[in-house]
Amino acid sequence: MILLSKDDIKKLFTMKEALEADKKAFALLAEDKCEVPLRTKILNEKDKGCFIFMPAYSEEAGVAALKIVNVFPNNVKLGLSAHPSQVLLINAHNGVVEALMDGTYITALRTGAASGLAFDLFAKKECEIGAIIGTGGQALCQLEAMLTARRLKEVRVCGRAFEHTEAFVDKAQKELAGYGAEIRAVKTSDEAVEDADLLITVTPSKAPVFDADKVKEGITVSCIGGYQPDMQELDSKIFKRCDKIYFDSKAAVLAEAGDILIPLKEGKVKEADFTGDIGEYLLNKIPGREGEDEIIVFKSVGVAAQDLVTAGEIYKKAVEAGAGIDTASFGY
Repeated sequence: MILLSKDDIKKLFTMKEALEADKKAFALLAEDKCEVPLRTKILNEKDKGCFIFMPAYSEEAGVAALKIVNVFPNNVKLGLSAHPSQVLLINAHNGVVEALMDGTYITALRTGAASGLAFDLFAKKECEIGAIIGTGGQALCQLEAMLTARRLKEVRVCGRAFEHTEAFVDKAQKELAGYGAEIRAVKTSDEAVEDADLLITVTPSKAPVFDADKVKEGITVSCIGGYQPDMQELDSKIFKRCDKIYFDSKAAVLAEAGDILIPLKEGKVKEADFTGDIGEYLLNKIPGREGEDEIIVFKSVGVAAQDLVTAGEIYKKAVEAGAGIDTASFGY
């Protein structure tokens, strides 16, 4: 078994490769070639946290995986990750655990890649302005994925505390300078979404984080942050205006995502309005963007197939490069 840290993975695996891994994962799901039970969640009400266990297995991929991701928003105040996590990659033919990887980074990488893939597939070909609402642990990968999918002139970033937003932007400008976009902090979501072609929401908010009346025609929105039934960062008014609604997994979204469950209950959207899963589009079963003025929404809660395929691809590159720490050296 090899141990792979965040730094190991960053040296081995690019965001462009992560988009391709997510594409494979969503196609496997749509073809029923990946077993992905609904995740198991255990709430820690005292510490306002949540333990999540996400298994997956694919005979075609030849691997199984288990991600343990624990969501503790208050960790930020302690200088810790809000999403501490590990991924176990298992050889499907003999049951041997082949790798233990930094799941926090894999989660951020594959979740960012889901937004990037949605933009690559559904956004207008010519986009100039992006917007991100949220500056937490997953925001940087979301931003990189957005810039990977489209060559943008400007990205506006909005967070709860402006000083934190400025610090995030400073970091992003240094780490993502090669993409050539101007990245700037703004104080309100209205400023962020004005004339934006691409929008990502990546917060645990229980109230909408932007005004859907303020977005322009032709925008593609990726809603990533909400993962529980009481979370709703997506403004329900968007459903009156949008033309298509895609999911990473409709089943997973309807099991837990308040962004869809709440407006469904309120009658502001109907299941008949749903276009389908991104994997179905990859298999040519449903349409994509059909006009420059269409408003498109992508809702993702993350599925274990993404972790399985991403970890599998990283493992292959790690073996080729001799990367990571081999626990055989410990006598295991």
